[in-house]
Amino acid sequence: MESSEQSPPDSGAQEVNPVFLQQLRELDIPEEAAKQALLHTRNVSAEEAAMYYFNKLENEEEGDEDMMFKMVFVVNMELSMGVGKVAAQVGHAAVGLYQAMQEKNTWREMAWKWDHAGAKKIVLQGTNMAHLLELQALAMSLSLPTKLIQDAGLTQVEPGSSTVLAIMGEEEMVNNVTGSLKLL
Repeated sequence: MESSEQSPPDSGAQEVNPVFLQQLRELDIPEEAAKQALLHTRNVSAEEAAMYYFNKLENEEEGDEDMMFKMVFVVNMELSMGVGKVAAQVGHAAVGLYQAMQEKNTWREMAWKWDHAGAKKIVLQGTNMAHLLELQALAMSLSLPTKLIQDAGLTQVEPGSSTVLAIMGEEEMVNNVTGSLKLL
């Protein structure tokens, strides 16, 4: 016991008690926050880590008002899609991006924060497929998650047409990519 008291909170690298971690996840505490809480409380118990999270980490998140997230959808206006088609394609982009964000811990944490801060969504106008690809490359260079939707071509557009680009991230970073675009 004495040796664990002498080691700093993060000395175990990423070693956390998996039972305690699962108990914290059952309380809807995000995985990364749960791990951080366990490390700071030296894996004493799930209860200690939960108290740490709810008293300290959650207060820090609430105090970080300037860190807002948003999801944007850039619609390929060259395709002249009908309103229903645009709505369906934006829906595909939202679901596809959200699913993709579950594959990476930092993106999953971002999705959780975005969701709990109101899930802000904006639909914008893109010029054409080349424009969407350019925006996607810029977003990816900034490590922002993206999802480009390509239509099956069963209704209004040619098969493989890029219809909507979805981008998610901290609002200021996303604005660096899409801030000059017009609302749809």
